[in-house]
Amino acid sequence: MDWHEFRNAFPVTRRWAYFDHAAVAPLSGPAQQALGEWVADLTENGDVHESDWLRRVEGVRQNFGRLLTTDPLDIAFVKNTSEGVGIVAEGLPWVVGDNVVTAAEEYPANVYPWLNLRSRGVETRLVPSRGNKVAVDDIRAAVDSRTRIVSLSFVEFASGYRNDLDTIGAFCRERDVLFFVDAIQGLGVLPLDVAASPIDFLAADGHKWLVGPEGAGVFYIRRELVEELHPVGVGWNSVRDSFNFSRLDFQLKLHAGRWESGTLNVGGIMGLGASLELLMKAGVPALAERIVFLTEHLCEQARRAGFEVFSSREPAERSGIVSLLVPGDPRERVRRCRAENVAISQRGGRIRVSPHAYNTTDELDRLVQLLGANP
Repeated sequence: MDWHEFRNAFPVTRRWAYFDHAAVAPLSGPAQQALGEWVADLTENGDVHESDWLRRVEGVRQNFGRLLTTDPLDIAFVKNTSEGVGIVAEGLPWVVGDNVVTAAEEYPANVYPWLNLRSRGVETRLVPSRGNKVAVDDIRAAVDSRTRIVSLSFVEFASGYRNDLDTIGAFCRERDVLFFVDAIQGLGVLPLDVAASPIDFLAADGHKWLVGPEGAGVFYIRRELVEELHPVGVGWNSVRDSFNFSRLDFQLKLHAGRWESGTLNVGGIMGLGASLELLMKAGVPALAERIVFLTEHLCEQARRAGFEVFSSREPAERSGIVSLLVPGDPRERVRRCRAENVAISQRGGRIRVSPHAYNTTDELDRLVQLLGANP
């Protein structure tokens, strides 16, 4: 892979050493172009070319099907990860005494929708981490005969720990427990195959590692489960003959499309699709290898500078997120770095660094130097 050519697709590099893809990523050049073309067309022509836009939207759906190794009809476009979690949380037929198991360090988007079920008699069990890891044995111990679903992130947002989806999913399948994955912190740059992994539901927004615009994401549901969820947010586009506006025929689509209730965020999806094409051209295995190379370099340089690497760097557990313990106030360190055009974040009282494949080792060396400089 020509990483120099790949880097040229990211205009952000003209000004910034950007290591904050676990927060909000900069748009790729192709995403900017796709959004601009859609805006210009809509401005100059109204909806005259709407059929062309919708064909391109379906092309994006096809690519997400390839990315996840599933039928594209199992993919619905949503505005964000929270919407995908809510589809499941609000749609399952709960019974008083049921429970949900999730990790205590989850991002709130994967906690609040489950806590919102308390009034229906549903318990949310938060499994604490052991240091930088969410132990599979602890998840297993929290599950009992009343557990309806286990909901975990692909990668934990603060620590960067990559959960063992295959093992947890297999355990859930054995116990007849559903398995939901918040994939936002790895989808697009780490391999994820819903045909091989026992995942029932998945959601991810496109504005992090997929380097797309905010407000455009995807929701996956295993086809066999479509009829088990009560469809929330039903609209004109939820039914099979949705573009026949003169005839009322309330027959819901037989796939994930029933949750696309109305007009889609066409521009956002086109921008997301352009970034996805860029990533798929590079190839997820190559992207993952590159990100491992960069984060390993960062960890080595950070340790040499006297910083502690909090994140697990075991091969099966590492991700594109590196959490560092650095002396001083992490918020002040973030501010100082941004004043020098280096973008990072702090989470959990630690410095969080999340480079993408277009970043370079020289940029990471500069970051470590900045973090080690005296105030």
